[in-house]
Amino acid sequence: MRPLADRIRPTELNEIIGQKHIIGDRKLLNRITESKIIPNMIFYGPSGTGKTTVANIIAKSSNKEFYKINGTNAKIDDIKHVIAQIGTLHTMNGILLYIDEIHYLNKKQQQSILEYIENGDITLIGSTTENVNFSIFNALLSRCTTIEFKQLEINDLIHGLKKAMDSEEKRLNIKIKYENKALKYIAEVSSGDLRRGLNTLELIINTYSIYNPDEIIVNIENAVECSQSKITNYDRDGDAHYNVLSLFQKSIRGSDQQASIHALARLIKGGDLTSICRRLLVIASEDIGLAYPQAISIVKSCTDAALQLGFPEARIPLAQSTILLASLPKSNSAYKAINAALEDLDKIDIGEIPAYLCDSHSNLSINNKDMYLYPHDYPNSYVDQEYMPEKIKNKIYYKYGNNKFENSMKSYWDKIKKL
Repeated sequence: MRPLADRIRPTELNEIIGQKHIIGDRKLLNRITESKIIPNMIFYGPSGTGKTTVANIIAKSSNKEFYKINGTNAKIDDIKHVIAQIGTLHTMNGILLYIDEIHYLNKKQQQSILEYIENGDITLIGSTTENVNFSIFNALLSRCTTIEFKQLEINDLIHGLKKAMDSEEKRLNIKIKYENKALKYIAEVSSGDLRRGLNTLELIINTYSIYNPDEIIVNIENAVECSQSKITNYDRDGDAHYNVLSLFQKSIRGSDQQASIHALARLIKGGDLTSICRRLLVIASEDIGLAYPQAISIVKSCTDAALQLGFPEARIPLAQSTILLASLPKSNSAYKAINAALEDLDKIDIGEIPAYLCDSHSNLSINNKDMYLYPHDYPNSYVDQEYMPEKIKNKIYYKYGNNKFENSMKSYWDKIKKL
């Protein structure tokens, strides 16, 4: 028997749950379907959000011959078979080719259809859960309209579960009662994936109807039992991974301890200890920097301990360093200084190193050694001399940050240099 998610798959756009930004009266996908002029499109977004269903609905609305390929097991011969149908009697109105999980196709496979989608022999709809900028060959991507499918909200998922129960009541001739908190729980642990929620609901119906063929109650107990636990949407090579890392760093940079710990928990659930440690070390210098120079040493100790401990104990020093960094004053003065200096190396003529600053064995310093002033021979180990190349001697890369430590350094050097 077909799975519940497949049995109740919508056949019209107005039956689609969620995606109100692209589906609805006069919305993009409705206009495309009504016009029957189908562009090449790439649907991207999380699993269970309706990408495949919408592709099927659009295909039925067109007058083109429909072919479907799954990128996970597709071979170049599968694509060649579709190409071979061009110009035959049953494809007189063209071909609509749907490639599910298109990111699994290699570059050669993606290139093989370029010519045909460009001249209109094939209209392509591809779907992917990956970042299209990295997973789709650029020449193919430039010929397609990219459309985002967003993760479903809790209310959307609950609505979908209720529709499924109505359908199953009619099919099985059985009464299905439910607790609102049970549906909310299933929706929450589904992480925006309606298919996952429907699978949980189907398991409850199938396994409890054998005991009471007249009535099923979907309560919190069997919802927890049949869903087991929430599966975090996490892929170490996908957008989800980098989105959580971004949340992690931006929350720490924004001095929000609560959001920082939340992001850390999500990263720990993903099990990627190395990425957490690397990001903490970067933050210590990029975002705290000279506002609290000891941060890098403390974080290095915490990350070393985490790597030695491994999970689950690693969570403790990771939490310590996360809360510390989120709570410390912030300065990106060092980060901005090195970026500005590197940018000048690429963009302007920086000139030569002053001869008296060159290595004493260098040809450039032979006649200029005596010009160098040794700072330790002067009061406060400071003497006024030019260190910058002549062409950029007025450049300012480092600017003191507005924090206690850098203000104290500024006060010190302002005083010394005035003397």
